[in-house]
Amino acid sequence: MTTFNDRENAFENKYAHDEETKFKIAARANKLLGLWAADLLGKTGDDAAAYALEVIKADFEEAGHEDVVRKVVADFKGDMSDDEIRAKLNELTSTAVEQIEAGE
Repeated sequence: MTTFNDRENAFENKYAHDEETKFKIAARANKLLGLWAADLLGKTGDDAAAYALEVIKADFEEAGHEDVVRKVVADFKGDMSDDEIRAKLNELTSTAVEQIEAGE
């Protein structure tokens, strides 16, 4: 039974690691989106960092990224579309994956 228990533990550990990695990637992508949006909104320094944190927190409202998209679109007051924000988030998700894999 030890082999079976070892395999079960290995699968559980892999699942936990994969979920943690997904969370880190999503949080990093949201932060990058927040910093990008902050720059376009004219925020700098601590204001930009605080705005990026607001974007990260917005992701906890519901599953998926639509809560983040809604928040950023609302902050642009019609100057950016949902599709533009989603496209930028997809681009930044790729950047986040690269950064996480590189250990940044």
